[in-house]
Amino acid sequence: MKRFFSVIFALCMVFPCMCSFSANAVNFQLDTPIMSESAVLMNLDSNTIIHQKNADRRQAPGPLVNIMTAVVCLENYPQLSNQITIDESVYDYLYNIDYPEDLLFADIEDGDVLTMTDLLYAMMLKSSVEAAETIAYKVGGDNTAHFVDMMNEKAAELGLSDTHFTNAHGMYDPDQYTTANDMAKLTVYALGVQGFEKIATTYSYTPSVKNTKNHPDQEEWLWTHSNIMMDQEGNYGYSGAKGIKTANLEVAGRNSVIMASRDGNKYLSVLMKSPLNNEDGDITFYHLTDAIKLFNWAFKHFSYKVILADTAEVGELPVELAEGNDYVLVKPKEEFTLLWYDGVDISTISKDKVVWYKNTLQAPVTKGEPLGTITLEYSGEELGTVEIVAVSNVERSASKYNIYAAKMFRKSRWFHKALLISFLLCAIYIILCIYSYIVFKSKAKPMKPIYAVPKINNKDRRRRRQPPEDDK
Repeated sequence: MKRFFSVIFALCMVFPCMCSFSANAVNFQLDTPIMSESAVLMNLDSNTIIHQKNADRRQAPGPLVNIMTAVVCLENYPQLSNQITIDESVYDYLYNIDYPEDLLFADIEDGDVLTMTDLLYAMMLKSSVEAAETIAYKVGGDNTAHFVDMMNEKAAELGLSDTHFTNAHGMYDPDQYTTANDMAKLTVYALGVQGFEKIATTYSYTPSVKNTKNHPDQEEWLWTHSNIMMDQEGNYGYSGAKGIKTANLEVAGRNSVIMASRDGNKYLSVLMKSPLNNEDGDITFYHLTDAIKLFNWAFKHFSYKVILADTAEVGELPVELAEGNDYVLVKPKEEFTLLWYDGVDISTISKDKVVWYKNTLQAPVTKGEPLGTITLEYSGEELGTVEIVAVSNVERSASKYNIYAAKMFRKSRWFHKALLISFLLCAIYIILCIYSYIVFKSKAKPMKPIYAVPKINNKDRRRRRQPPEDDK
């Protein structure tokens, strides 16, 4: 989490096994517009999108789908050195597609023997339909339809919600689509798959297996990357440009996914639906000129800047029971640095969104104690969040605390329990007193004397009433 807040916008999750992808973005405006209908320009060092145009608009990917084809192959076919005999029947149906001009080949003949690695190079460098279909057929268990299912399952796993594949070679299909954002996500993931970057950024490659029957001169059987920006002597040569994939479709224009590195910075451009021709009808390569324009703009105008210093006081919070000042100043826990466009003043970045962990504090407060967060925003877009901490210690006042403790004890549950217990004890004491008094009085009262009276029956009573005979 510490580096997450100290590097531009965030150091996002880019792992070979990730199931989702996240990239922060601030859409800075270009000096001059580009011709491509959709675009994404991302700084790969921090996974930060600095420019996008119609990035979520669905487009026909063309052979850009080979990026996913390569990912599925590399993750599911570990025996890359296995030799495979080419069977033309696997892909000969493509000779009858509606747009045959879109087909690209790598001079692979029926019966040639190539390794899976060779096929990956042919596909990524030359958009070879022979290689793409052979890869799909073999990895899919002699079933290209199953391989396409694997491609879509991987797309769902990566969170490419606006992407759907219908083939592995990229020929036009109205049900096959993606977006510039999804293609950027896929490419960032692919760059983390072992072996992908090396293959996708190689300028030229000669197959490892000699096929003297169909290719008597092995040195002439050479595959050169279709991204001519890698050719430093060509008209579109660009220093630091690397691969990754280009694509042309008659009905959907030109696409490209290209990396470029310079002065320790690495960028990825995704351009989709660039026009095939200019206004005069001449063939154009806007997918390359747009990429050059984006890279030049990024390398010239972007640099890392301190947006929020770790010494900046960004607010204060009330502190109760404090000795002296009844507040504490706060500052960022660490410096916040962003890759920033020099055409935008950093003072326009909002630093007012502070969220406190507690609305008030009680002394003591320790220097460096986390107290809340501050979120930086630009034009309504969140740039990042930094934890804020106490600038200094705040000691507790003994007198204030004693008064507070006395007041709080009256409100505490222990006070109420003490009252209840006292009441019960008093009640018990009163009851005991009453009982003792009653017992005492009962013991002090004199007893009535009891006299013995003989029992006389009626016969004796009559006898006593008659006089004796002598008296007669």
